[in-house]
Amino acid sequence: MSYKNDSAFTGLEAAIVLIAFVVVAAVFSYVVLGAGFFTTQKSQETVYKGVEQATSNIQMMGQVYGMGGSNAVDNNGTAAGIEKVKFTIGLAPGAPSVDLSKLTIVYSNETTSPRLIQQIGGTDGSIYGFAATKSGSAVTTMAGQEQIDIEFMTGYTATTTPGKNTKITIELRPAVGASLPFTRTVPATIQDVNVLY
Repeated sequence: MSYKNDSAFTGLEAAIVLIAFVVVAAVFSYVVLGAGFFTTQKSQETVYKGVEQATSNIQMMGQVYGMGGSNAVDNNGTAAGIEKVKFTIGLAPGAPSVDLSKLTIVYSNETTSPRLIQQIGGTDGSIYGFAATKSGSAVTTMAGQEQIDIEFMTGYTATTTPGKNTKITIELRPAVGASLPFTRTVPATIQDVNVLY
């Protein structure tokens, strides 16, 4: 008569089941960690995008100038209004480059409704288009430490140009990032070149 001892097979079966549980747990934990890393990365991208959209990459560099032109004269032949506005912009430190062809300027004063102004080619701005130049040459992008001169016309006649003590409002709206609004006032005495304060 022979006796069978199955205790070794029972131990082997228990070891196989234990190894299977460990492998399944390892795969599951890898999936959970991968999902966690993916979620963290997406959250980080969302924060960076939010900061990029909320901060203004464009900065004013220096004064805003108003030109009293020949089209904006009074009955005595002296300048009665600001025909052109000129100013210089640059980028904040570490800011990405800005496509100036997608930049929109919103201009208004106390007597005119807001007007959208887009970039035009060339070095002279018009009433509906601004010129962006660097060292006298037209440019379409701004990067690094570059300083770009912006120029546009406020109007063609003495009645459409802002006169003495008139407040003008300008808002720069880039394609990416927050807009940069500012308000200036025309001085009481208008010269050919005026600093708007």
